[in-house]
Amino acid sequence: MEVMTNHGFRKTVKYLRALIIISLIGMICMLVLFLGVLAYAKILGPPPLAVPQSTLFFADDGTLIGESNNGQKRYWAKLNDISPDLVNATIAIEDKNFYEHHGFDYKRIAGAVLADIKAFAKVQGASTITQQYARNLFLEHDKTWTRKLTEAFYAIRLEMNYSKQQILEGYLNTIYYGNGAYGVEAASQYYYGKKAADLSLAEASLLAGIPKGPGIYSPLRSIKNAKARQNIILQSMVKNGYIKKDAAQIAAGQRLVFVGEHQTVKARTAPYFQDAVKKALKNQLHLDDRTIALGGLKVYTTLNMKQQEAAEEQVNRYVSKSSEIQVGLVAMDPKNGNVKAMVGGRDYEKSPFNRAVQAVRQPGSTIKPLLYYAALEHGFTPSSTMRSEFTKFQFDDGQADYTPHNFNNKYADGEITLAQALAVSDNIFAVKTHLFLGEETLIDTAKKFGLSTTMSKVPSLALGTSGVRVIEMANAYSMFANGGKKVSPNLITRVEDFNGNVIFEKENKEEKVLDPAKAFVMTQMMTGVFDPKLSGYARVTGSTIINDLTRPYAGKSGSTETDSWMIGFSPQLVTAVWAGYDIGKPLDVTAEKTYAKNVWANFMEEALDGKPVKAFKPPKEGVIGLYVDPTNGKLATRDCPVRRFTYYVTGTEPTEYCTEHIGKGGSKKHDKNGDDQKTPWYKRILPWS
Repeated sequence: MEVMTNHGFRKTVKYLRALIIISLIGMICMLVLFLGVLAYAKILGPPPLAVPQSTLFFADDGTLIGESNNGQKRYWAKLNDISPDLVNATIAIEDKNFYEHHGFDYKRIAGAVLADIKAFAKVQGASTITQQYARNLFLEHDKTWTRKLTEAFYAIRLEMNYSKQQILEGYLNTIYYGNGAYGVEAASQYYYGKKAADLSLAEASLLAGIPKGPGIYSPLRSIKNAKARQNIILQSMVKNGYIKKDAAQIAAGQRLVFVGEHQTVKARTAPYFQDAVKKALKNQLHLDDRTIALGGLKVYTTLNMKQQEAAEEQVNRYVSKSSEIQVGLVAMDPKNGNVKAMVGGRDYEKSPFNRAVQAVRQPGSTIKPLLYYAALEHGFTPSSTMRSEFTKFQFDDGQADYTPHNFNNKYADGEITLAQALAVSDNIFAVKTHLFLGEETLIDTAKKFGLSTTMSKVPSLALGTSGVRVIEMANAYSMFANGGKKVSPNLITRVEDFNGNVIFEKENKEEKVLDPAKAFVMTQMMTGVFDPKLSGYARVTGSTIINDLTRPYAGKSGSTETDSWMIGFSPQLVTAVWAGYDIGKPLDVTAEKTYAKNVWANFMEEALDGKPVKAFKPPKEGVIGLYVDPTNGKLATRDCPVRRFTYYVTGTEPTEYCTEHIGKGGSKKHDKNGDDQKTPWYKRILPWS
C-alpha cells in the first residue's frame, strides 16, 4: 500500500512539473508575442492621424453639387480651447482611468465580461478613449475580427507614439454628437450656438452624454433622456473628484437653451435630392453615418442640373409665393429609373421634410392607368364600353352603399369607351371596372408596379383613396414608358472611397414585368388625356395645358379634396408632380388645383428642350393600329366626323364598323384621315401613337 502511495505521489509530482513547464513555455510564448507586437508597433512608428474628409456629391455631368457636413474639418479645436468641464465630463463617463492605463483598461474589461455573463447579453462596454479614437480613425466600421484586431493594434501604436493630451484632443474632435456634428466644437455650435471653450458645467455635462446614442440622448430628441444621462455624468464627476456635490446639483437644475442649427449653413444644389442620396447610401449600400459624412467618398449621382433648375424654376413660377401649398416632384429616366430632378418642398431651410419620397398622399385618378392595365389583362380593350350615369352601388355583404360622382356631376348618360373614360376621367366607369375585376386585382397590380404602401380593399380604391408616394408613382408610370420593364428609383450611379476604389456601381438589368403590347396600348390611351378628339360630355383632363405642349406626351391627372396630381411622360422622361397642404387642408378648386398641371407641363417642355421630339414607338409585334370612332370604339368610316388612330392588342381589335354616321357626311373640318387641320404641326408629323 505504501509503495503504491509513493508511486502515486511521484506520478502527481511529475504531472505538476510538466504542467508548470508547459505553463512557463506558454507564458514565455505570450511574452515573446507581446514583445514582438510592441517591437513591431515601435518599428512602424506613429500611426497617421487621418483627418476625415468631406464626402463629395456630383451631378450626372460631373458637376460638384455639394459636400457632406464636415464639422471636423471646419471646427477642429485644440485641447486648450475646449471647456475643462467638457473634458472632465467626457473622461469621467467614458474612461475614468484614462491617464493610468496604456490603451486598455483590463479591470474594466474583466468587469464588463462578468456583467455580460450574468446578463447573458452584451450590457456593458469596456472600450477606452484610446480604443474609441482608434475606431474613429477607421472609416470602415464592420464588425469583423480582422477589423477589431487591427483597431487594437492601432490603439497600441497611439499609446506608444502620442501623449495622452494628443489622444484626448483627437478623440474629442472625432466623436459623433448627432445631427452631422463631429467633434466638440461642431457639437457646441450646433446645440448651444457657442464655442466649446465657453460651455458651462451644465452644458458640458449634457453634451458629454450624447455620443453614447445621439438618437436617444440628444436633447432635441428627448430632453428627458438627455437630463437622465446628464445626472449620471455629474455624479460620476463628483465620484472622481472633478466637481463638488453642490456644483453638480446646481448644474442639474439649470434650464438650458438649445439652438439646434449649424452656424455655417451653406446653400446647396437640390438639397432634397442630396438628402435622399444620403439615405440611399445608408439604407441601400449599408454605409454608416460617419462614413457618409466624413469618409471622403465621391458619390456620382443621377441628377441632371438643367432639369433640376427647371423643376425648381417652374415650382417657384406657378405656385403662389403667399400660399402654404407644398409641392413634390420627381423626374425619372424611364429606361433605367435614374432620378433626374427632385423637389421635396418649397423651402428646404424651413422644412427639410421630403414630400417627393416621404409623404404618403391620395393619388386620385392617377391610379386609373394601373386599374385599366389590369382590365386589359382581363380582356378589356380601348373600345370596351360601360354606361356613365349617376350610380349608387349597393352591396349584399352589409357594406355601406357607395355613390361616386364625376367632376361637376357630369355624366354621359349613355355608353362610353374605356379610352374615352380615361381621357375624361369618368369615375363611374372606373368603379364599375374595379368591382368587375375584384377589389384584390388593383391591389395586386399596384404591387406589380412597385407601389409599397398599404392599400384598402374598398370600392373607392379605383379613385385613388389609398395613399402613395410621389417617387413610386413616377416609377410606376416609367414601366408604361419603357415598354413594361421593371425599374426602381435610382439616385446613385457610382461611389468611390477616399482612395479612389469603386465600392458601388449601378448595374442595369432588364426584367419584363408588364406585357409590352398591353403597356403600349395603355400608353397610347393615356395620350388621349391631351387629345380634344376624345372629349364628349366632358373635356379631356389635359385640355387646360394642351397649348403649352409641343411634343407627344402620355399621362394622367388626379385630384382629391386635398391633393392635386399630374403624372406624365415622353419616351425620354417621366415626371410626377403633387401639390397640396401638409395638414390636409382642402384645395381651392379654381386656382390651387392647377398648380400640378402647370408645373408638370412647363417643366417637361423646358427639361426636354433641345432633345429630339420622339413619338411612342409600338412594339414589333403584338399590337395593331386602326382608325375608330372614339365615341363608340367601332371601326371608323369616312362618314364618321371624328376618327382616331387607336392601338389594340392583336386579336382584340374591333371588327364592327360604325354605322351611326352613314349618309350624314363627315365634318368638313377633318381631312381624309380624320385629322383636325388646326392640329399643331408636331401632331400631324408625329402622331400620338
